[in-house]
Amino acid sequence: MESVNGKREQEEAGPSDGTKQEMTEKVSDALDDGKAEEEEVDEDEEGGTGVSKNGFFVPGPLVSLKEQIELDKEDESLRRWKEKLLGCLESLEGQLDPEVKFHSIGIISEDFAEIVTPLPVAENRNGCTLFTLREGSRYQLKLKFSVLHNIVSGLTYSNTVWKGGLQVDQSKGMLGTFAPQKEPYVYTLKEDTTPSGALARGVYSAKLKFEDDDRRCHMELKYLFEIKKSS
Repeated sequence: MESVNGKREQEEAGPSDGTKQEMTEKVSDALDDGKAEEEEVDEDEEGGTGVSKNGFFVPGPLVSLKEQIELDKEDESLRRWKEKLLGCLESLEGQLDPEVKFHSIGIISEDFAEIVTPLPVAENRNGCTLFTLREGSRYQLKLKFSVLHNIVSGLTYSNTVWKGGLQVDQSKGMLGTFAPQKEPYVYTLKEDTTPSGALARGVYSAKLKFEDDDRRCHMELKYLFEIKKSS
């Protein structure tokens, strides 16, 4: 009975000094481990890459294509693969920021084969309609452009249309990510249909804008087009 009562009194009194010390050491070790993991995350953030405390991925610093290719120049097969992927560039200037150079904008419609306008638009064509479409007809815009210096990531477009000073339409879309290459890219935007009816006919003004992930504007084109009665 005395041993049972003694054990009961010990349980009610709580853990012994040795047990308390052992628990304290475990808690201290756990805190140290958590602090070490936090310091590793901080180091990753300071280095410009890794996962931040809030769980978002932190991208690394922008590196020129010249540096990217020369990183593994000793590995012949890897170097050739990089050059093929990045466009087999003959001359690399080491410029960091990508540049998108637009060569032309075309209009493809069931009314005609294709009308191509060189970019930038000639001064004598400013204020002129680039194309004319019938009401209720389907059409697509076709772009020809080159990417210079570095990879352009997340290239998007927005096309806003006004008539009589009022915005009547806006379309947005993703073109994608493009690496520099010798030959220009040709990209056709999604098909659209012109409105119909007497109120739809007339001259429209529009603004076509292209931006990348870093909000760099690579082109902003203002143009006019006309919708005529379907014959």
